[in-house]
Amino acid sequence: MQLDLGSMKSVRSFVEIFLKTEPRLDLLINNAGIVMEGKTEDGLGMMFGVNDIGHFLLTILLLNRLKECGPSRVVNVASAAHNAGHIDFNYLSTHKDLGVGSSFLDVMKIYSNSKLCNVLFTHELAKRLKATKVTCYSLHPGAINTELSRNAKMVAILMKPFSLLLFKTPVQGSQTTLHCALQEGLEPLSGRYFSNCTVRDVYAKAKDDAVAKKLWEVSETLCGLS
Repeated sequence: MQLDLGSMKSVRSFVEIFLKTEPRLDLLINNAGIVMEGKTEDGLGMMFGVNDIGHFLLTILLLNRLKECGPSRVVNVASAAHNAGHIDFNYLSTHKDLGVGSSFLDVMKIYSNSKLCNVLFTHELAKRLKATKVTCYSLHPGAINTELSRNAKMVAILMKPFSLLLFKTPVQGSQTTLHCALQEGLEPLSGRYFSNCTVRDVYAKAKDDAVAKKLWEVSETLCGLS
């Protein structure tokens, strides 16, 4: 089914068709991620819109079906890059983006910020799902040799030697996602962050209740849900 996470119209259209044609939803794996400058059709920063807001809207619109089919899970593919992330709410409110700049470091900083959003979204989502049979998890899949940076030529050129020598294959890189989706007994760990199929502690900024709640509220406003 066609779905463009850089378009809220596309997300809503996908959900409408999905709910009409598919009676069950047991697993939602939010895996899309890009390293790319520019703006979405909704005027959001491209990485913020695709890596975070698109997934936020998709998840919220599918929550009732997930609840109906519980026990069910939401798996958000984040990154260890979230450790370098920061959310500037003042800049976000004025520019609908997570940062500015086109240098390699600027682009990677904005990407890191979007991945911090993924982890904070998972943290807040778990709190809101406590009375349900839906659980959620975020994760670092590892550095994987994929086409993630295909839209950012400088990033792709700089990363190519490392990706060939040091990065995981896509099959290896999918293992933690599959663990969070399928491993029995993870329900008590809802909201937590995983790496190499193991639950990991995160820095305080990645589990800050106030920041996670504020990001949720800002995301609702941007999606027209509040």
